[in-house]
Amino acid sequence: MNIPAKISGRYAAGAVGALANSAAVWLLGAAGVPDMVGVSMAPDFSWGWLYPRLVWGGLWGMLFLIPFSKTIGLGTLLGLAPAAAALLWFLPQAGKGYLGLELGTLTPLFVIFYNLLWGLVTASWLKLTRD
Repeated sequence: MNIPAKISGRYAAGAVGALANSAAVWLLGAAGVPDMVGVSMAPDFSWGWLYPRLVWGGLWGMLFLIPFSKTIGLGTLLGLAPAAAALLWFLPQAGKGYLGLELGTLTPLFVIFYNLLWGLVTASWLKLTRD
């Protein structure tokens, strides 16, 4: 496979993973699951909320260019990278405190869960679409 095809395939897979991640964040938030355990993570669905998540998901998908023998294992491992970025950079920069703890004590667990979902869906999409 040529390099542009690999790059575009990883980007697309990352965006599909981000769509699954975003759906989970929104659906569980709308169902009140985070609120049940004291986590304030229930975003309103909008294109303005979804679009940057898809772009970032595609960019994170570039991590799947790293050679690894087990795609699903790589998905699990690489799902931790965006989780770490969210917990250590994005949430604190958004004023949500270190690890996003201003949103609730269990916020890190939700962030890790949602990003592991991204990694697994991204890896599964790559496996499904391989020639």
